[in-house]
Amino acid sequence: MAFVEVYLDRIYHNAAFLNNLCAKKGIGVVGVTKVTCGDPAVARSLNKASIKIIGESRIENIERMKKAGIDSEFMLLRPPERSKIKEALELADYFLVSDLAILEAFVAADIETEVHGYIYMVDTGDLREGVWYREAEDELKEALKIARDKLLGIGTNLGCYGGVIATPEKFQILIDLSERLKRFTGFQLKILSAGNTASLPLVEYGTIPEGINQFRLGESIVCGTDVTNNRIVPGTRQDTFILHGEIIELKRKPSVPEGEIGQDAFGRKPHFEDRGVRLRAILDLGEQDVLPSGLIPLEQGIEVLHASSDHLIVDLTECPKEFRVGDTLSFRMSYGALLRVMTSKYVRKEYIHELQKGQSR
Repeated sequence: MAFVEVYLDRIYHNAAFLNNLCAKKGIGVVGVTKVTCGDPAVARSLNKASIKIIGESRIENIERMKKAGIDSEFMLLRPPERSKIKEALELADYFLVSDLAILEAFVAADIETEVHGYIYMVDTGDLREGVWYREAEDELKEALKIARDKLLGIGTNLGCYGGVIATPEKFQILIDLSERLKRFTGFQLKILSAGNTASLPLVEYGTIPEGINQFRLGESIVCGTDVTNNRIVPGTRQDTFILHGEIIELKRKPSVPEGEIGQDAFGRKPHFEDRGVRLRAILDLGEQDVLPSGLIPLEQGIEVLHASSDHLIVDLTECPKEFRVGDTLSFRMSYGALLRVMTSKYVRKEYIHELQKGQSR
């Protein structure tokens, strides 16, 4: 059975480093665990690094962490279906919302407590969630009428959908909206939640506008990477999760199929280069478990070729190491690959400390 090693101390290192980096600029970090499906062991590493708020997109993941004894504040990054709003209010403390009807539903259900707070999202160009920034002022005034002092702040998201790069000008939009809201209503927003992993260069280079005081960080903590800016995040480790797959077939075969080529099982038409006979291995992994294009082999000379639902095909011809059926191959992963691995029930999770190996879960 394929398995992934989760190096908790390395995740802690990334979380502590980034939390300290942001704190120097007066920025609080929300540690996002959604790529790990709200893994309690990962959440503990974030809390150990003095990250006080855990961000999640699904209430099931927050429930999982709470049942595991995670004593943290939680931010729900995406509203649930309306039938589960009351349940969400019982589980989380902060909520990102981007529609007045959803905000009204939350506030209507939130009549028994004063602890919940809302951050209204503004689309500053990436075209994911939020009111379009050029039309945001009036909608924010309406949001304030609905939520009153529970409207804690405004936020934005960059890089995740449109790949838009974070710039000081993008963040200034939030600052200007906050100032205009105060000027016209007298209400001072407490939180400007402007940043995610793609926004870290503004902190590193000291170009982030004053007033931005919250980042929501996931990829940079769990992977040490920043896919939007196509870089490794300085000061972080990338060997936080290591995937291992077992060789279940090892044979020499031609590099081009014989016969007329149609589409594969996922509707893609594959392209093949004639490289002669090659040594190919099949691993006990597939598209159901991992994103093949996001795998980075740890051994030199190994090339990931393709995958079907349950078969990962790799080329070992150029690898100097000899392998046999039953051996394992190891990989680092991109954020997208890690997402599938942590979601798949077919990949065993093993939790590792630097000085002591953990038990499988």
